[in-house]
Amino acid sequence: QCEAEGFRKITYYFDRPDVLSPFMVTIVADKLKYPILLSNGNPLSKGDLGGGKHYVKWMDPHPKPSYLFALVAGDLAILSDHYQTSEGRDVSLNIYTETKNLEACDFAMQSLKNSMKWDEQRFDLAYDLDVYNIVATDDFNMGAMENKGLNIFNAKYVLVKADTASDQDFINVEAVIGHEYFHNWTGNRVTCKDWFQLSLKEGLTVFRDQEFTADLQSRTVKRIEDVRFLRAAQFAEDASPMSHSVRPDSYIEINNFYTLTVYEKGSEVVRMYHTLLGEVGFQKGMKLYFARHDGQAVSCNDFRSAMAEANQVDLDQFELWYSQNGTPVIEVQETYDAANRKHAITLTQQAPANFQSPDAWQAMHIPVKLALYQNNGEPFSLDSAGTVQQVRELREMTQTWVFKEIDHQPVSSIFQGFSAPVTVKRTSNNDDLAFLMKYDIDSFNRWDAAQQMQSQVIIEKYRALLVGGEYKCPDYFLDSFRHVLLDDQVDPALVAEAITLPALKSMQLCLSDVDVLQLNAARDWLVAILVQNFQIELLSVYNQNFSNDPYQVNAVQVGKRALKNRCLWYLLQQSRANDIYRKDYQEMARLAKQQYQQSNNYTDKVMALTLITHQQIDGYEDLLGDYFTEWQDNSLVVNKWLSIQARIPANDTLDRVKQLMELSVFSMQNPNVVRSLIGAFCSGNITQFHAEDGSGYEFLADQVIALDSINSQIAARLVGLFNDFQLYKESTQHKMINQLKRIHVEPSLSSNVFEIVDRAVKLSEANSG
Repeated sequence: QCEAEGFRKITYYFDRPDVLSPFMVTIVADKLKYPILLSNGNPLSKGDLGGGKHYVKWMDPHPKPSYLFALVAGDLAILSDHYQTSEGRDVSLNIYTETKNLEACDFAMQSLKNSMKWDEQRFDLAYDLDVYNIVATDDFNMGAMENKGLNIFNAKYVLVKADTASDQDFINVEAVIGHEYFHNWTGNRVTCKDWFQLSLKEGLTVFRDQEFTADLQSRTVKRIEDVRFLRAAQFAEDASPMSHSVRPDSYIEINNFYTLTVYEKGSEVVRMYHTLLGEVGFQKGMKLYFARHDGQAVSCNDFRSAMAEANQVDLDQFELWYSQNGTPVIEVQETYDAANRKHAITLTQQAPANFQSPDAWQAMHIPVKLALYQNNGEPFSLDSAGTVQQVRELREMTQTWVFKEIDHQPVSSIFQGFSAPVTVKRTSNNDDLAFLMKYDIDSFNRWDAAQQMQSQVIIEKYRALLVGGEYKCPDYFLDSFRHVLLDDQVDPALVAEAITLPALKSMQLCLSDVDVLQLNAARDWLVAILVQNFQIELLSVYNQNFSNDPYQVNAVQVGKRALKNRCLWYLLQQSRANDIYRKDYQEMARLAKQQYQQSNNYTDKVMALTLITHQQIDGYEDLLGDYFTEWQDNSLVVNKWLSIQARIPANDTLDRVKQLMELSVFSMQNPNVVRSLIGAFCSGNITQFHAEDGSGYEFLADQVIALDSINSQIAARLVGLFNDFQLYKESTQHKMINQLKRIHVEPSLSSNVFEIVDRAVKLSEANSG
């Protein structure tokens, strides 16, 4: 991969993103060993050269920077199709892979055609070459790379079949295929003038691929999934030693630039343009952006200027989203004036806790989508036109909006659809949250109200555990959970999300000096309470969403499987050590085994195997053995087998992981395998990675050190798991910091790993000093 600075390692060149040139490439190779020779653009000519050699000449007429250069030579099988663009161009579509994988490429090909059609319909953008090639490879650090006309893909984002890939695998393939195709315009035709502008192409293209998935699948569920990830992962990055702005000011290692802040928060910045301007205004801005800058290397400010000038609005203050780091905090206060039938909402901006100089924080330009509700659940009209939802613009440090003709105390729904990537400080009583869960016309905020209520209960139990106190699960919470679970008027996919408890990391960000094992115990306590109270209902919903229909990846089927499997997850959480629930537990164990044996799709099968394994139900080792025997020649399926075991919440799991590392299917040379085993244990096994003896942290440090000389980019990703050390209690911080210091003094440490470790160590020293 040439992005960001790989081409200079091939040949002398002005290897910068602002140097654009048309490329003509001639490839000469042994015809038997390398019958397939690919590069960017369109093929011009090919032929034999004698002596067993042949050549292919490629021409890319569109000027591009060197980071988009690609070359592939090998003996590969081809799946071919074609697509006629809206401009009448007949494009040859080809996916290259190993022969054994060819039958798993059909969905990727259809996803590519869907992407091309969607970009024409939604953005009026058509493909501009005669050929579009994709190559799938097992050994690839990234998900994929958008080289002009020749995308290189990690095989996990191309190869999917119903018997070896889950619903989420299919959706991920569709999204990543779309992402790389959409780069053809947002990244390739208009690129970055320097790497500090990386979010110009990545933030915009992530937004586009999110919209693509939302249009083809479930818009609400996609939004929930994206925000759940953003809050747990990117908000944590914002609060870490690696906190940086969407357009960073400096770097030691360019490969560490490819962060959640640049990609995910960057996409939220683009989404805020869309929220402020609407679909029509946003598309006007996009058209002006391409009209001005096609074939150029430009900046984030150029994109902002196009949005502003196309819509004749002032977006100068919006620049701060690119330059200020951290997650803004918004405090909300409300006052109802019954005598004058007015309701006032006051929002105050606050600097993030870790912002370098709180006094220097400047007020951001923040879109706030909101609604006010009457007691009967109907929304109030917010203006003379009868508008029930508005997008207000917060531009000052403190700003008050007054709504008139509000004849009783309303319930407000603020930041609907997660209209800005901020943390909200607000006193929400439980009645209001329950109300919003039931009546809010914004589906995202209905889910978010459930998340807030769940978080409050878990955190209250956590605080009780810390002092050895008691805490009873409130009745209002159980009533709300029952209502959500049994509401058959709601999309099953949304119900599945609503009954999924918040991630620990998102709750940690609301606390300080966290004992993560106790927080996890509080979450487990709530799960047990819910199973005890709703076993019959959970089983009923499971059965209602069970289906033997032929497998399809569509919103209806995906949603039903998600809800069914979430119910099964709850039902398997009963403790077999508790005599009261022993019989029920055994019945649920039989249900899981039945699903594993009889399911007609991999989604249901792998969920059942995961639950059986994590609960260590009798016979789970035999099932794991049978699974491996059947799929040992399919690396992507074997990687899931590794991940399932890495996440077993048992005291001997670390030993199991070390034993799995001795198998021939494990290789430090393969990024997917490393992520599937080491990454899964360290990021997905709360109780064992955070074991009190520090063994999980020592293991991670060992692997980072071992991997650094093999693949420093993957080593850097792994060591980043220590970045949130400040969130934990003091004894846990010390254990993490000790391992960071051990890595820090390693001789010949790569710049990738050094930059991350050095920041963390310096911050820990500053805090202790």
